[in-house]
Amino acid sequence: MKKYIILFIVLLSFGFLCQVRAQPRELTLEEVIRIAKSQSPDALIAKHQLRASYWSFKTFKRSLLPSLSFDGTIPSLNRAFKTYTNSSGTEEYINQSYTSYSGNLRLNKMIGLTGGNIFLSSGLQRIDNFYDTTSTSNYLSTPINLGFRQPLFNYNPYKWNKQIEPLKYQAAKRTYIETVEQVSLTAVNYFFNLLSAQIEQRVAQINVSNYDTLYKIAQGRYVSGKIAENDLLQLELNFLNAQSALENSNLALENATFRLKSFLRLKNDENILLVIPQPDKIAEVDYELALEQAMNNSSTIIDFERRLLESRANVNQAKTENGFNANLYAVFGLMGSAFNVGDSYTNPENQQQLSVGLEVPILDWGMRKGKVKLAESNADLVQTSVEQERLDFSQNVFLQVSEYNMQQNQLLIASKSDTVAAKSYEASKNRYLIGKISVTDLNIAQTEKDKATIAHIRALQTFWRNYYDLRKMTLYDFVNQKPLDVDFEEIIAD
Repeated sequence: MKKYIILFIVLLSFGFLCQVRAQPRELTLEEVIRIAKSQSPDALIAKHQLRASYWSFKTFKRSLLPSLSFDGTIPSLNRAFKTYTNSSGTEEYINQSYTSYSGNLRLNKMIGLTGGNIFLSSGLQRIDNFYDTTSTSNYLSTPINLGFRQPLFNYNPYKWNKQIEPLKYQAAKRTYIETVEQVSLTAVNYFFNLLSAQIEQRVAQINVSNYDTLYKIAQGRYVSGKIAENDLLQLELNFLNAQSALENSNLALENATFRLKSFLRLKNDENILLVIPQPDKIAEVDYELALEQAMNNSSTIIDFERRLLESRANVNQAKTENGFNANLYAVFGLMGSAFNVGDSYTNPENQQQLSVGLEVPILDWGMRKGKVKLAESNADLVQTSVEQERLDFSQNVFLQVSEYNMQQNQLLIASKSDTVAAKSYEASKNRYLIGKISVTDLNIAQTEKDKATIAHIRALQTFWRNYYDLRKMTLYDFVNQKPLDVDFEEIIAD
């Protein structure tokens, strides 16, 4: 007897666990957006793009820092016949056999302000000459060399990149926040697609149940002669259409469920039940506030500044290239030579180099002037385009704010319409049961009820889309009244 009781308890517990596992997981819109931001493919791609921009910016900054390098040849072997000019001026071949070694340590620093670079180097060379019965070695040391290389009138890309590259990285950070808000928008779409499918399936199930009941009642009333055959056939057709609509809604529900799970990377065997997101009352958004935040936070505004800088850099490049150019190269250092290493560093001699190279165009048939005019024309085009795009951007902010503020009232209307349509259908169904209205009137009430239910969900979707569109455009949290921000250091280090 005790064994049967234990078996019964085990079976009961197993049934209870199965029932718990079968319970669907309820998800709110806020939870779906949170999951999407943390593990959706779009969110992960945005993180990788931000990291790529970060390392691109770090690489540029480090290019302006001093660099230390070593180059050497250990060894270079040579054994060959080479030409030699003797004292009489004639050429003859001699056999050479030697090994050379060299090593050079170099410290280099770019000067971003002028576009030149300064370097400090130290090196040592050795040559071993081989003869028939003997060999000799010789050393050449360069204890220190200080040099400077400076283009005098050339285009200086470092000067412009020092202004442009920080703008690129700043725009990349804001683009990341905008992409995260776009992930929220995508999550809203998937959420409401599934929510609509769940609501439509629920409506279809209710319609099947209602028309099944009405059809059975109509069969009895037809037998007793209270309704005509046409009314009975109409109800039967409604019942069949409701069954067909239920099958279609089941298929749509499976498709919408799969798409949301795939986007959120959830388990396929997990049942989901979405909660209708009724928004809290949010005050109307002030246009001036939205425009101010958009101008301060949007990556589009930074992109305007970058494009203007790049256009001016192109004009500068066109004016300096293919024109009068000069390059200054100067080196001062010490050099010594001896048959052993120690002596080569004893009493080294000075060495100096100074050269100024010039390039003066004499005749280019107006090619340089044409390049300058083209660059200036492109700069004017960029200036005009940016001015127009600024106006369009401000107008888009105004339209987005207006649409969001209007949608709050539209949502209220849709909610009331849904409630009224549901009550109207119940009243129509009861009136039909007592023979006060026809089947046609009942069908109209049922159609209006279904349309109002779906319209309410669509209005909710539009409201939330407008809200996150506005956040994406302004990068501003209107609920907590602060700009959107993330911990970029955590994202990059993750």
